[in-house]
Amino acid sequence: MPVERQQTADSLFAFRCACQNLRRATRIVTRVYDQELRKAGIEITQFGLLTALAAVGEANQKRLSAGFALDSTTLTRTLGLMRKRGWIEVRRGTDKRERLFRLTAAGNRQVAAAQRHWERAERRFEKKLGRDGWESMQKMVARITKAGTAA
Repeated sequence: MPVERQQTADSLFAFRCACQNLRRATRIVTRVYDQELRKAGIEITQFGLLTALAAVGEANQKRLSAGFALDSTTLTRTLGLMRKRGWIEVRRGTDKRERLFRLTAAGNRQVAAAQRHWERAERRFEKKLGRDGWESMQKMVARITKAGTAA
């Protein structure tokens, strides 16, 4: 009769593959942020896009796609939902094919309503990682992003 061993998720999925490990980590992190932001009726991808538009004022889909490393289909779907909720508006650019997105007053209110929930998610991770771990993680993510972009 075989002896069953209880394995933790960490040992069960101890991949040497950078992609698998990063995807797993981002799914877990996304879950925590979405859990907090759900209280404001928004998801982390939407919050990120809204805060980016708040910072730059206006951006086209190509710029948003590149900045968030989102495929066009996912970005189109997300922007469509945000537009339907009245958080963003769109206008034509100088090129008739270009569409420029910007926040509406409702979008600004949504960012303000979600901000404290986002901050709570940030604090949860910072507390678990410690200040040094948090700073190290930020630097490593920047390095990985740069390396992946150049690969």
